[in-house]
Amino acid sequence: MKGTNLGEFEELVLLTIAALLNDAYSVAICDELEKTSGRAVKLGVVHSVLNRLEEKGLVKSKLGDATATRGGKRKRFYSVTSAGKASLLKAKEVRDQLWNRIPEFALKAI
Repeated sequence: MKGTNLGEFEELVLLTIAALLNDAYSVAICDELEKTSGRAVKLGVVHSVLNRLEEKGLVKSKLGDATATRGGKRKRFYSVTSAGKASLLKAKEVRDQLWNRIPEFALKAI
């Protein structure tokens, strides 16, 4: 396994895969990211991130069954590995620690 440090977009993709459960394929991931983040997401960028996450051992993929609606093409489905879950939990822990260090009065000014 390469590095397990997550960039912001890698973290968002990994969280989206976790949220989509058994329906996490590239187009669904893009759609969910756009809906949730409110920003445009390019399919090619998501594919690059998925490949990088798989190289890092944070996700694994498998091909689904061929369907007539896709002209016999198969979808590649992604799932979060144990290492991916650990990376997400670590990222959340770091963010929570930082959020907890902000004085309450400072949040009112933000």
